[in-house]
Amino acid sequence: MSDCFGKDIPKLGFGLMRLPRKGLSVDVEHVKKMVDMFLEAGFTYFDTAFVYGSSEEVTKKALVDRYPRDSYTLTTKLNAFMKAGNEKNAKAQFYKSLERTGAGYFDFYLLHALMTVNYKLYDKYHIWDFVKEQKEKGLIKHFGFSFHAGPKLLDKLLTLHPEVDFIQLQINYADWENPFISSRANYEVARKHGKSIVVMEPVKGGVLADPMVKVKKLFKDYHPDMSCASWAIRFAASLDGVMTVLSGMSNVEQMADNISYMKDFKPLDGDEQRVIQEAQRIMGRSNTIPCTACHYCVDGCPKKISIPEIFSAANKHVGNGQAKEAVEAYKVATKEGGLASECIACKQCERACPQHLKITDYLKKCVDLLEDKE
Repeated sequence: MSDCFGKDIPKLGFGLMRLPRKGLSVDVEHVKKMVDMFLEAGFTYFDTAFVYGSSEEVTKKALVDRYPRDSYTLTTKLNAFMKAGNEKNAKAQFYKSLERTGAGYFDFYLLHALMTVNYKLYDKYHIWDFVKEQKEKGLIKHFGFSFHAGPKLLDKLLTLHPEVDFIQLQINYADWENPFISSRANYEVARKHGKSIVVMEPVKGGVLADPMVKVKKLFKDYHPDMSCASWAIRFAASLDGVMTVLSGMSNVEQMADNISYMKDFKPLDGDEQRVIQEAQRIMGRSNTIPCTACHYCVDGCPKKISIPEIFSAANKHVGNGQAKEAVEAYKVATKEGGLASECIACKQCERACPQHLKITDYLKKCVDLLEDKE
């Protein structure tokens, strides 16, 4: 997409959040292979964040130290809500990100995960002005914010801050009409304000790469050789005004799959759009837990409950009828402790959740579904 950014931004972006691991650490050599494949295929957009564990340091080793600075575009984020606590610490994230990545400057920079419970912090800590100052210094080329709330707040923020260059939104076909995510409504607000859009969670944290059986059959019957993930990413990339679609790829196989259909991207045609609409109708009747496995809920959990992994286990039963597999997956998710039944309903997880899930209620359902079956 060629636009106000002065360069062509390919439609596929590499989200450096769910990286391959070797034991407890990120497998840097595996990431290097993925970076090589991505750049060789003509893609350039990389997305990391201050709060993504060791992602920024890995970005330095796998990308920045190995390629000329003008051969890629790099995005990172400042999170005033998580791991900040005050204005000084929030602003320090920017300088720490420069140090971690060694990039010299950021092509794109985001105020991270704005939502109802935290957006006022970015005013309180004067982050909007701070980021504009860094742009004036040339340390940021373009800035915007990522968003996890409803269209009313989005409209307010874009009205108050028309200077933002772009907006990052959660958009996928499963959440298109979801009242808690508001993919369609937020997309329409961004377009009304004339903002370019970066799409996050197009595959809903991997859920849409392996959807419920009926949806999978629908896609395979129409395109036997196309992955389920391809439908999700192409849906988002086909929308007007979308600059790039982030895919949080975790291995070279996922990278190869994404490249196969995005290198020569073709928007969904009319028949394919109708297939997507049927998938949406099917998923509207689903009782699966709409978790994207971002893990923001896990950090502050006093009981160290692996919430996303437990929800993934429950979805095997609820979505695909795999009762035995669900119980086995639950055992793996809780082998170090942190049973769903140990939740004390402090709800810190719900305050951190960008999907606004009623996590404590879902955990109670997981107890009934999984613990009583062991």
